[in-house]
Amino acid sequence: MRKVSYLFWLTAVLGLGLVACAQAAPAPEGGPLQKVGEGEGSVSIVNWAGYIERGATDPAFDWVTDFEAQTGCKVQEKIAATSDEMVALMTEGGFDLVTASGDASNRLISAGLVQEINTDLVPSYSTVDERLQNAPWHTVDKDGDGTPEHYGVPYQWGSNVLMYNTEVFSEPPTSWSVVFEETTLGDGESNAGRVEAYDGPIYIADAALYLMYHNPELGIQDPYELTRDQFNASLDLLRQQRELVNRYWHDVGLQIQDFTNEGVVAASSWPYQVNLLVFDEQPIASVIPVEGATGWADTTMMHTNAPHPNCAYKWLEHSLNAKLQGDLASWFGSVPVVLSACEGNALLTDEGCDVNGMGNFARTSFWKTPAAACGFDPAGDAGPTDCVPYHEWVTNMIAVIGGR
Repeated sequence: MRKVSYLFWLTAVLGLGLVACAQAAPAPEGGPLQKVGEGEGSVSIVNWAGYIERGATDPAFDWVTDFEAQTGCKVQEKIAATSDEMVALMTEGGFDLVTASGDASNRLISAGLVQEINTDLVPSYSTVDERLQNAPWHTVDKDGDGTPEHYGVPYQWGSNVLMYNTEVFSEPPTSWSVVFEETTLGDGESNAGRVEAYDGPIYIADAALYLMYHNPELGIQDPYELTRDQFNASLDLLRQQRELVNRYWHDVGLQIQDFTNEGVVAASSWPYQVNLLVFDEQPIASVIPVEGATGWADTTMMHTNAPHPNCAYKWLEHSLNAKLQGDLASWFGSVPVVLSACEGNALLTDEGCDVNGMGNFARTSFWKTPAAACGFDPAGDAGPTDCVPYHEWVTNMIAVIGGR
């Protein structure tokens, strides 16, 4: 029986509705903080699973305990399963920071939910990979003065990988076709009911990326900037995939269980799940197929009304510590934003950054929020540049999962 998760429906729609109500959120009076003072004793962070570790799962992975001891700022975390849930939680308020991916960060900025960051108060900012220091998903000229402002501090990046069972695939799969199209796998059985897809509207981009490679006549140039025809073609592919899907996942624990106990053998996933399954000695590996992959470049952003701004700035600086960056990359399977972390880290090892995909930056289409205004002229006639906006991605992905 197909297992379909519906939690993201609520968080997606709720997130959109709450953002609409938050457009007038005021900026901090007087602009960003000019001096980091004594900590307030606490900092609350909305984050992806595996991003904030204090050694509870494995004592070797702990980048919270030392921070708390050195600053007196106790870390409180709230795990979110999707970007839409992150937006909804930040709209509710009461949090200091969020580790936002690109499909949430620009929404948070435009809604006034996050504040400009004074990078002078984050001394290690200069150590961030130059490709990420001024990335468009966190650097925006919101006040129109011609100089973009920083609205966050890069944290980690990586690709959405194709995770597979090595007992079923004697050779690594080379294409995303094993999750999009019905096929006979290496064990002689169909993939129907044995694959999974991500439980979020942004997953439409994965379908678009697949079509960009296999159906060039569609003219897709950016999987997040889709004309109506390109968008509809992507939805048709997802409707086809729905007949194969065992579960639309957003809970990493459930996906791990599905690969361990429920017969799932291939899925779009994060390196985090791959690492945990390999650690548990499961026959699991991952690959980035020939079509490339979507991915995430996450940014730690501060709520406009952060209740603990001094502790928040202390965490922003701590987050760029080379040891934290290397340990986190080892734990999650991601790539550090501080490149010096790629050397001399006992957990990551000197080969770890290459293993985690540092060379895949150009092959990764990083998540961003789809907007009605395209960044190119899809018709090729210098006419209107209309693309399908994100709210339609939400409603249509709900329809696909619901069988419509």
